[in-house]
Amino acid sequence: MNEVIYFDNAATSHPKPECVYRAVDHFLREIGASPGRAGHRLGLWASQVVLEARERLAGLFHVNDSSRVILTGNCTEALNLAIKGSLRPGDHVVTSGVEHNSVMRPLRGLESAGTIELTVVPCTREGWLSPVDVEKRLKANTRLVVVTHASNVVGTVQPVGEIGRLTRKRGALFLVDAAQSAGLEPIDVPGLGIDLLAFSGHKGLLGPQGSGGLVVNEGVELVPLKEGGTGSRSQHETQPTHLPDRYESGTLNGPGIAGLAAGVGYLQEMGVDAVKAKLKELTALLLAELSRTPGVTIYGPRDPDRQTAVVSFTLAGVDTGELEGILDRRFGIMVRSGLHCSPAAHRTIGTFRRTRGTARVGLGLFNTADQVGYFGRCLRELQKERAGSHGA
Repeated sequence: MNEVIYFDNAATSHPKPECVYRAVDHFLREIGASPGRAGHRLGLWASQVVLEARERLAGLFHVNDSSRVILTGNCTEALNLAIKGSLRPGDHVVTSGVEHNSVMRPLRGLESAGTIELTVVPCTREGWLSPVDVEKRLKANTRLVVVTHASNVVGTVQPVGEIGRLTRKRGALFLVDAAQSAGLEPIDVPGLGIDLLAFSGHKGLLGPQGSGGLVVNEGVELVPLKEGGTGSRSQHETQPTHLPDRYESGTLNGPGIAGLAAGVGYLQEMGVDAVKAKLKELTALLLAELSRTPGVTIYGPRDPDRQTAVVSFTLAGVDTGELEGILDRRFGIMVRSGLHCSPAAHRTIGTFRRTRGTARVGLGLFNTADQVGYFGRCLRELQKERAGSHGA
């Protein structure tokens, strides 16, 4: 197999549907104007593209008011807006032991500044967070509970519905990091008790890099992360209070949002359940291939019913960075090695110091069973060569 096989979809999905490429190109060539900044036809068309993206995202997440879908440059910006916009001095925050640094770094920064008190709830070695353990950590001053929907290291899907119900019962806000689940897992924001949903546009939603957003549920008010031009209420030198403008200062990424709208439309036409079913099947095949490969250790649930299409593993005697390079150069297979911007998750699964991380396979919508089978054969070929060289 001479093709390049891209297994790094947990970082950025690739390739995109053809409609995404066309939408970006059309915006750049035929529209080009800034959304929300002019009354001429090109400005209005640009604004229509943004509105369409907002409406599709609202539909995907079962949100009635699309103005509560705030468009950002990425999921990291959305998480920073949600965290820093909702917390005040003296607040207590609860999070999990498998969070990405896009959650941990803002929280640790606020903790170091003496602004908040932070509790990190341990997860199992498979990366699973117990709702009961979360409930035990809630206090009278708990303002925010932050949980990743699916781990970017081992794919474990958390019971966000249960956590959302108990969090709401105690009067705290519930923020879900859906970077790894949006477009791949059904997400009903009000139904799951989610107050704030941060999502990435360039992963499961199949959009371009530089796109993402934050759903702000009814009744939730945030302090803006940035202030500036919005194209609305320009006669005032104070930030608008209405949504989405309150949180969308500066010119939006029109081409990226056009591509995001196309990607979401593609998903909606296919159906998230169908996407999930396909990736579940591929994940089962991948786990089987890894399980029958000597020297492989698989981390996480090892169960396609309990995880997304993200699988981390190590190969005995081979540094994960070295393995990434070999797979790329010799076989054209792209995986990602290291700590994946989530040292907390690697401490949880025991790979932070012992193996300096893992090799991670992130399957995507356009991967195939043949590619997964080829990957398994390549790993076994490497192991056979190593065994032969050690026995010589």
